[in-house]
Amino acid sequence: MALWHSSIPIENTNRTGVRIMRFIPSSCLKPGMVTAKDLYGYNNELMLSEGQVLSRIEIIRINLLKFQGIFIEDELSADIEVENVIDLKLKNNTVKALKEIFKQTERGEVEYEDISYLKNKVDDIINDLIENKNVAINMIDLKIFDDYTYYHSVNVFILSIIIGISKGMQKQELYKLGMGALLHDIGKVFVPKEVLDKPGKLTDDEFEIIKTHSKKGSDYLRDKWDISNESNLAVLTHHEKVDGTGYPYQLKGEKIPEYGKIISVADVYDALTSDRPYRKSMLPSEAVEYIMGGSGTLFEPSIVEVFVARVMPYPIGTCVKLSNGLIGIVVENYTENCMRPKIKIISKSKNDDTYCDLYHERELLNVTIIEIADL
Repeated sequence: MALWHSSIPIENTNRTGVRIMRFIPSSCLKPGMVTAKDLYGYNNELMLSEGQVLSRIEIIRINLLKFQGIFIEDELSADIEVENVIDLKLKNNTVKALKEIFKQTERGEVEYEDISYLKNKVDDIINDLIENKNVAINMIDLKIFDDYTYYHSVNVFILSIIIGISKGMQKQELYKLGMGALLHDIGKVFVPKEVLDKPGKLTDDEFEIIKTHSKKGSDYLRDKWDISNESNLAVLTHHEKVDGTGYPYQLKGEKIPEYGKIISVADVYDALTSDRPYRKSMLPSEAVEYIMGGSGTLFEPSIVEVFVARVMPYPIGTCVKLSNGLIGIVVENYTENCMRPKIKIISKSKNDDTYCDLYHERELLNVTIIEIADL
């Protein structure tokens, strides 16, 4: 049951009328904080509404569902706007539809109407992203830990489409890429749950079982779904690496289909930034650096180049510490250099209108972000 009815929604805007927000880890939430974004529960129900005052019970609920954190409104983050990449209701409906498809696949009785509905959601999201073709991922994703597979699949789909749009793909190509990305992990339905959900390190034999999911997913989709060959190959090859160290066929370089290469980057990034039973999530900055470090070995360089121009390592609303000792909140990112955003300084010795633009201000060339900070 949703708990959001227990608090009174309020309106919190600054003098300019712009909504104000920053990201707070769940461990740092306190009663009285005000939510800046709607938050949805297991069944796509509205758990907390934008402008809600947090109570102790609601914070417990957020932690029980293992959200990494939420966006809040306060005066420290005045004038900071964080836009959703796509409509949250549309995204959550897609997650819910995909979850139902996976459950039906387990039972061996997928309904045509549910497949059709899912395909319509794919179309809707692609249309949204095409309309905003210059979109950048500037928001920390809020996902439920126990529904990881479904949120992860939808995130990989969105990231893949953003990369595809940036590479100039047409609508028909984007649809094929999107279907492959959304269903890239459907083969995990056929992997024993005790292996798939094991909290500790996998044995060599267990990892070999995990590695079967891409081919099992491809075989299943070929036999049971009306899906394009390009989408099917994307599912099959999303774990191949350009240096030949991937699976299932150790393909190298140009032998890996482009869709598989794109999904590989999106898949690794979202997996690294998600809490898993066997490890804590990486920060977006750490995950982006990992992707950049794998360019030319694990990942296709041209795809990495597009990726780092669209996925911001320090999303707007992130609190950071600079090498000069100042602490602030990221207020703007630049696709030309994703590692050097504009930061609003929060310091007793500075007024609220002080900014450090690490990209444009030459006197700040030697200043870098050294860590994520708690305010």
